[in-house]
Amino acid sequence: MSKKLTPMLQQYLAIKAEYQDAILFYRMGDFYEMFFDDAVTASQVLGITLTSRNSKADKDKVPLCGVPYHAAAGYLNKLIRAGLKVAICEQVENPKEAKGVVKREVIRVITPGLATSEQLLDDKSNLYIAAVSPPTRKNGPWGLSIIDISTGEFMTGEFQDQRTTGDEIIRRQPQEILYPEPHETDENFNNLLQFVRQVLPDIFLSPRPRTDFASDSAQEILTEHFKTANLAGFGCENFSTGLAAAGALFAYVSETQKTDLSHIAKITAMELDNRLIIDESSRRNLEITQSIADGRRQGSLLEVLDFTRTPMGARLLKKNILEPRREPAAINERLDTVSYLYKNTTLREDLREILTKIHDLERLNSRMVLGQGNARDLTALKCSLQELPGLRAKLRDADDRRLGKIHQELDTLDDLATLLERAIREEAPVILRDGKLIKPGFNAELDELVEISTSGKRLILELENREKERSGINNLKIGFNKVFGYYLEISKAQSARAPDYFIRKQTLVNAERFITPELKEFENKVLGAEEKRVELEYRLFTEVRAETAAQSHRILSAARRLAWLDFFTSLAEAARSYRYVRPEVNDSGEIKISEGRHPVIEQALPAGRFVPNDLLLDQRENEVLIITGPNMAGKSTVLRQTALIVLMAQMGSFVPAHKAVIGAVDRIFTRVGAMDNLRQGAVHLYGGDERDRQHLK
Repeated sequence: MSKKLTPMLQQYLAIKAEYQDAILFYRMGDFYEMFFDDAVTASQVLGITLTSRNSKADKDKVPLCGVPYHAAAGYLNKLIRAGLKVAICEQVENPKEAKGVVKREVIRVITPGLATSEQLLDDKSNLYIAAVSPPTRKNGPWGLSIIDISTGEFMTGEFQDQRTTGDEIIRRQPQEILYPEPHETDENFNNLLQFVRQVLPDIFLSPRPRTDFASDSAQEILTEHFKTANLAGFGCENFSTGLAAAGALFAYVSETQKTDLSHIAKITAMELDNRLIIDESSRRNLEITQSIADGRRQGSLLEVLDFTRTPMGARLLKKNILEPRREPAAINERLDTVSYLYKNTTLREDLREILTKIHDLERLNSRMVLGQGNARDLTALKCSLQELPGLRAKLRDADDRRLGKIHQELDTLDDLATLLERAIREEAPVILRDGKLIKPGFNAELDELVEISTSGKRLILELENREKERSGINNLKIGFNKVFGYYLEISKAQSARAPDYFIRKQTLVNAERFITPELKEFENKVLGAEEKRVELEYRLFTEVRAETAAQSHRILSAARRLAWLDFFTSLAEAARSYRYVRPEVNDSGEIKISEGRHPVIEQALPAGRFVPNDLLLDQRENEVLIITGPNMAGKSTVLRQTALIVLMAQMGSFVPAHKAVIGAVDRIFTRVGAMDNLRQGAVHLYGGDERDRQHLK
């Protein structure tokens, strides 16, 4: 390749040098272009044609491929799913006003853990990115922090060993992990990565400089963002490696998104003390969120219990099914609310009907804050907010503490709903630069420009009719294209009759095109008004979006309350649908289940085919049970059923039984066959079929 590069390619390479680990989407007019190695990689992943610049000279060939900017989302999704980073580089000045090469900047970086596209997000699951900070001293704690930028959830915690840290990572299932480099000589860290990748083989690894993982700078970064003097109010002020991980992660998110992150409104301490712990192996074997057979939701406990009506509620249900509580008081408070909704069928059905009409407030809010929301997002937000007053009114007379609290604290955001109703067209296009975003009456200047643009159609018809009469050419018509603007077109056969004031503009095979001074004057007036209208609409839209983003804390507050309401109504609906009963949860140390049923298996069988069974475990005479029988007799079913009933009770759900007394437990292990786990003194709910015995040999 020749040493001499065009100014444009020089600019491209200068920007690319700052994002060497990403595919650079370089905006050129209506396309995102990729060059050199990026073009080769992208063409292979996307299945698009690889071409080149300067194709006449082999030595100067520059590999090139591109995608239309208006269809970029689909191509971006393919690249992200392939485990690639993409840096979006936009034109940041008007090409008409540029002197030389148009100024361009990377406006955000998209990675597998930092996607906000609807096509890459699962409504019912969070999309997490994590950061891990290894111990800084012998036997010191591991730090772990997690963010979902699509909802604003931000957590950090410290764990005493790599196994616990790895299990927590696997439970959250992040798509990407940040870690300090180099790590090759750190045996413990390599063991952690190996453990995680056994379960999450496609996880995206992002090494970062060790200086990013400094707890002192983390304190400064986080307190500056949250506008607090310290982190005491978040319960993590005494963390060291936990804060180091949180600071590195927040800095990375800020660096890649290059915008306000006000939707990340708090940081939550991840604690194990008040949570029922279920390790990765047990979660998998109990099929809590996905089946062993194919890894899908179908056939899992989550799929059976999910009667939620909103994405926020679905994500909260999944979170609670993976994080059951341990304290009987907190569990019974949840059960009180589920019981109230279980008994009050009309209220439950009314609430569920309204919740069905509410969109994903958390992710809509995030798109506003990140500057990615379009008019349809604002319309979805408006329609959701308009349902809140009616929903809040339904809770007015609810005789339950949690429901009463939701009624009292639910902000219906009437002012924002009114603004969006006044401003945004319901039928607005997705592409913001196409105009037709703002309703008539919202802005007087815009209304005037719209009138000029609209009357232009009438004026063009009048001008066309006048020219037909003056020239006597009946098949004359006025057309428009982006290259020539407005033009008069007549057939070849009629071209000799063109008046003297017709100025020839273009010759076609079967027609001639002309302009006139009057048509040019009309064009300047109408196109000037149209261009101003589109620009003004875009500016007004971004102002409305910014005002919406400024209400982020209020929107998130409402979203959290709606999620809990959806969670409780879902559990009450499941209890009604499946004939579940309220468990008695206490600290007795006893598990007594009468006519218990496996919640998943009974749904897979014809009604009445599942045979209920009783079980008693205590810390006196029935501390250990040995269950025997032939293969396929249901031994493992009884064990898993017991574990799932305990889990359901401690998350606040009714359970499949005639009666159940659950002495709250702190851990569940099931089908653990590895000898090292047995030597660790774990308490096991263990199956006795031949396959299990082989595990012990």
